[in-house]
Amino acid sequence: MPTRRERIESMLANEPEDQFLRYGLAIEFENEGLFEESAKVFKSLMNDPRPHVPSFLRGAQLFVRMDEIEEARTALRTGIEIARSRGEMHPAGEMAELLMTLGSMGE
Repeated sequence: MPTRRERIESMLANEPEDQFLRYGLAIEFENEGLFEESAKVFKSLMNDPRPHVPSFLRGAQLFVRMDEIEEARTALRTGIEIARSRGEMHPAGEMAELLMTLGSMGE
C-alpha cells in the first residue's frame, strides 16, 4: 500500500503545477521530518506566478521550527501583503499574529 506521500507524488507526476498537491507534499515531507525538502516545496509555492497564500503561513511555521527566524519573517511579510491584495483577510490576520509572536526572537 503506497504511503500518502507516494500517492501525492504519483498524482503530481501528471499535474506537476497543482498547488494543492504540492502543498500536501510539503506537509507530508514536514510530517516525515524532511524539513529541507518541505521548505523547498513551500518556497516554490510562494514563488509561483500566482503565489499560494497558505504556503506563506505554513512555510513560516516550518522556518521557525528550523530556527530560520528571519526567513520566517520575510515569508510572513510577503504573505500578508499578497493576502491583503487579494482581500484574503483571515490568512493575512493569522500571518500577522505569527509575525508579532516572533518579536525579537532570533535577534
